[in-house]
Amino acid sequence: MSKQAIWPGSPGPLPYTPGILAGGFVYVSGQVPLDPATRAIVEGDFEERVRQCIRNVESVLKAAHASMNDVVKVTVFLTDMNMFARMNAVYAEYWGDPKPARSCVQVAGLPMGVDVEIEAIARID
Repeated sequence: MSKQAIWPGSPGPLPYTPGILAGGFVYVSGQVPLDPATRAIVEGDFEERVRQCIRNVESVLKAAHASMNDVVKVTVFLTDMNMFARMNAVYAEYWGDPKPARSCVQVAGLPMGVDVEIEAIARID
């Protein structure tokens, strides 16, 4: 099976690829609330950080000629499960029915000290 690296912009100095296209699926690496223009973590409330994670997922999908409607599985990582309801409210803004399968996991920590990270798998027909 061949693999194709997916970069929403020019490749950066990362030890991983933002997305991989393989076997009709796009595997989107975990996206943190990093503003791609400034390379800084988004300031503001938790909801805005969740939105930035989802926008970053969407950017990788677009680079692979996929869309949010193609997403079949999402994994959300939170450092505080008390934020689950707030994350859910934002999440519902981006995915219609049927929503993708999803897992939400509380973790002890995330890169760059963020409190949310989102990864996804999309199917491209």
